[in-house]
Amino acid sequence: MSGIRLGEDFLSTYEEGIKREWIIGNGLGGYASSTVIGVGTRTYHGLLVAAPENSPGRFVLLSSLDEEISTNEDSYKLAAHKYPDTISPTGFNYLSEYIQNPLPLWIYKPGDFTVKKKVFMVHNSNTTCILYDIESRKEEALLRVFPLVNSRDFHYTARSGYLSFSQETNPAGVKLESSNGFTFSLSSNLEYHSDPKWYYNIEYDAEKQRGLNSQEDNFNPGYFESKIKPGTSRFFIAASTDDISSLDLRKVDELYKRGVNRQNLLALNSRLTDPFALKLLRATDTFIVKNPSSGENTVIAGYHWYSDWGRDTMVSLTGLFLIPYRHEEARSVLMNFARHCRKGLIPNTFPAFGGEPVYNTVDASLWFIHAVSRYFAYTSNFLFLADIWDTVETIIDNYRRGTDFGIGMDSDHLIRQGPQLTWMDAKIGEWAVTPRAGKACEINALWYNALKIACSLGTLLGKDVSSYEMLADGVVSNFENTFWNPETNCLFDLVYQDETGNEVKDPAIRPNQIFVVALPNTILPPDKEKAIVDRVEKDLLTPFGLRTLSTDHPLYKGQYHGDALTRDTAYHNGTAWPWLLGAYVRAYRKVHSYSEESLEDMRVLLEGFNRHLETAGLGNISEVFDGDYPHSPGGCIAQAWSVAEILRAYVEDVLEIRPLLSTISPVLLSAISPELNM
Repeated sequence: MSGIRLGEDFLSTYEEGIKREWIIGNGLGGYASSTVIGVGTRTYHGLLVAAPENSPGRFVLLSSLDEEISTNEDSYKLAAHKYPDTISPTGFNYLSEYIQNPLPLWIYKPGDFTVKKKVFMVHNSNTTCILYDIESRKEEALLRVFPLVNSRDFHYTARSGYLSFSQETNPAGVKLESSNGFTFSLSSNLEYHSDPKWYYNIEYDAEKQRGLNSQEDNFNPGYFESKIKPGTSRFFIAASTDDISSLDLRKVDELYKRGVNRQNLLALNSRLTDPFALKLLRATDTFIVKNPSSGENTVIAGYHWYSDWGRDTMVSLTGLFLIPYRHEEARSVLMNFARHCRKGLIPNTFPAFGGEPVYNTVDASLWFIHAVSRYFAYTSNFLFLADIWDTVETIIDNYRRGTDFGIGMDSDHLIRQGPQLTWMDAKIGEWAVTPRAGKACEINALWYNALKIACSLGTLLGKDVSSYEMLADGVVSNFENTFWNPETNCLFDLVYQDETGNEVKDPAIRPNQIFVVALPNTILPPDKEKAIVDRVEKDLLTPFGLRTLSTDHPLYKGQYHGDALTRDTAYHNGTAWPWLLGAYVRAYRKVHSYSEESLEDMRVLLEGFNRHLETAGLGNISEVFDGDYPHSPGGCIAQAWSVAEILRAYVEDVLEIRPLLSTISPVLLSAISPELNM
């Protein structure tokens, strides 16, 4: 697979260099990440951001490594830090190339030296390794590497007065213990020298722009040192919460090759050959993790700051697991969320890898049923279907009778819910930016889809599904009359009762209605489905996602930047979301009768992300984009459902690689497995 290669045009200035960030994961939710020029611009940046087993959350332990090459005449500092009103040192002036294929590699050319620096993480371990190949063309020199360490939750900053470290040197390096209880080690084939000092007032530009705490201190316990001889010298430094004292250069090389081979094997197992699909496939791996406390498979919704979210996981399941043939992990994820189902609700989130799940979502459970059907379509796993059926029944029964958060079915067979329960859930203090309490169009589309899935799967299992058929018929009888807006020739986004009990229909043109067309089981006649897609295309489509509100609405905000108040106000009021393109592509192809022209239109749309893969989060797709031109990326640099839905749409709806059972037909399935219908 071709990788990402950036030259001096993107690396030689601070302004250009900080626009591009890299991230690699360890399969536990921990990661290493920074900008391509090595300047930390976020509290979330670090070479070892660990997810320790007994400490819920993620913690910055190794912030950076500052390399310095000295000769008799010159000194070359390869690091770069931002301080108030200054950048020092400016090692990116020596940076000639950044390559990511599949793991990151930096090539520096200071003086008569060429430094190749590789960074990788050991899978399923809170361990980061850095490999140096240094070529000296003329003379001996001295290499010193200064580790900057920390010991804090990755959401916050630290100051020297509130944090201290003790260190214990050993032949391999140093073991550090922080005053807040973290122990981790630095090992190397360079010689370690204790020389403790603090670096004060390091400044993080991204946090400053977001109106957050943006300065902190980092501790430097000492330095690693070795002579560089003419020719090529090779060194490594490793940081870990584990015992790494036995690491040597041979073992680190082996770990690196193992990491590369693992990435190549994931591509091979997927059976994909299309270059764009393979690029997206490579991005999926970072999101799939094992919870470090429970060992259960789950999905990180986005990097850097999200944990595992139910809604995002279910939407992402096909792209992250099923298309890449990670079916056993997909089954594990579904069973994990099923075990935590309460009163028909699967968790909205598991906070920071610990604590009790939070259930404040109306759509996650309905997306769960959709994900179950997709899993079965890809795997034909009848035993799983039998195991999961009770959860499907529980969800539908609780939604029908009513459950927590005001979620329940009204007499018209449509689902209503309280505020802040759909995916448009931004809240500032007690102010709900997009409350959407009432009957939301996409929730009822998901409800109908879930009922029809239950009818198909239940029939396969020999269950009596007549009650689900009746409920689905009830939804059909009322949906169009409730939601169709003849003035805009599309759907009302929300129907609710005001304080006086009068029914109000919100005519805001939002992208939620696209699911009414895109889901496998849909309600409206073809002419109205076509009208919805046309309206969405006209008012909401951008090259990188669907806007969350039409540009002519008085609440429209076309730019997503600034402090939390400004960003949250725009979050669902104009900001464009890439994940919505997955539904749009499917709906577009459907209403255009899967024509060759519609295929080419959608290929061009999705392949437009090729350019984005080399900006912002390298090799990844951002969480959001500005609704206004030039549609700058924002939010998380790597978002699970952004990657997953663009990959799913490209593979299923453009490449037209679909599972055998892409449409679950009881007649077809009974022929495949008649014993289940006895």
